[in-house]
Amino acid sequence: MMRPTLETRDLTIGYRRRAKGDIILARGLNLRLERGKLIGLLGPNGVGKSTLIRTLARMQGPLAGRVFIEGQDLASLTPLSLARCLSLVLTATPWPRMMNGFGLVALGRHPYSDWLGRLTADDYNAVARAISAVGADELAEQPLSDLSDGQRQKLMIARALAQEAGIMLLDEPTAYLDLPRRVETMRLLKHLAQSTRRAILVSTHDLDQALRSCDQLWLMSESSIEIGAPEDLALSGRLADTFRAAGIHFDMSSGAFAPAPPPSRPVRLVGAGAPAIWMTRALARAGYQLNRDARGIEIVSESNGGGPQWQLRLNGSLSVHSTIQSVLEALENADP
Repeated sequence: MMRPTLETRDLTIGYRRRAKGDIILARGLNLRLERGKLIGLLGPNGVGKSTLIRTLARMQGPLAGRVFIEGQDLASLTPLSLARCLSLVLTATPWPRMMNGFGLVALGRHPYSDWLGRLTADDYNAVARAISAVGADELAEQPLSDLSDGQRQKLMIARALAQEAGIMLLDEPTAYLDLPRRVETMRLLKHLAQSTRRAILVSTHDLDQALRSCDQLWLMSESSIEIGAPEDLALSGRLADTFRAAGIHFDMSSGAFAPAPPPSRPVRLVGAGAPAIWMTRALARAGYQLNRDARGIEIVSESNGGGPQWQLRLNGSLSVHSTIQSVLEALENADP
């Protein structure tokens, strides 16, 4: 078995307080990061995801236990050695307005440059490779002040790549991005883990993308972490259990997260395919729950050749609808 790039042994994380006692967020953590894997760190707000990232990056000390990188105790590494082993991308990063994209990525070469920060030909090549790896060549000469959040985040990932560390830790890299950029960023991290054989840990609230992209999840709840493939954690019920207390419902059949459903009325839906799937989503949003034995409300999803069509049987009365919105309005008007 390949030795893990990063490993924790009986790690306890939290905050030291002299007067009132330590605040412990999680204890007894035995975690492993391996090369070529994208690991997603998930959990509700306040359970300690960012604290774990900072502890693994030695930004704060553990309350107990140890962290090892390539078999070496994290506490024994010099700052220079640590910078050559581990790179970090944080959520909020100050943007030097007058710096261009190349200059930002070049900051990743600080473990290899002299005290004046002068770059060699090898450094310039490493920066250029990192920019190309994230598909940001057109951003290299542009001022950071002219770039979008997504473009700057892409350059921050390139900066971490230019550092040529075997481990990348990212804390909420998609927090301020729109949906297309979130998808793009997670796909990029997956590709980089596989193509560069880095061990990448990403803390994220983007639950759907983590399920689709990550090789393994660290599912963090109060005081503990469950580890496993996304599919195993879903089937075991651990995903649903972890987020239920936060008011988030996990739908086992669709693999999607949504706000916990309100008290609902039962409805019977007959049909298959895309129209039935989207009708199911609309009904859940409107507060209805599918029940094959439901009486009083039945919706038949079918196609008439020109597009989807729904038959609504409501308390013995039949109506035909060409849009989901029309079905929902009919249900709403019939509710007491």
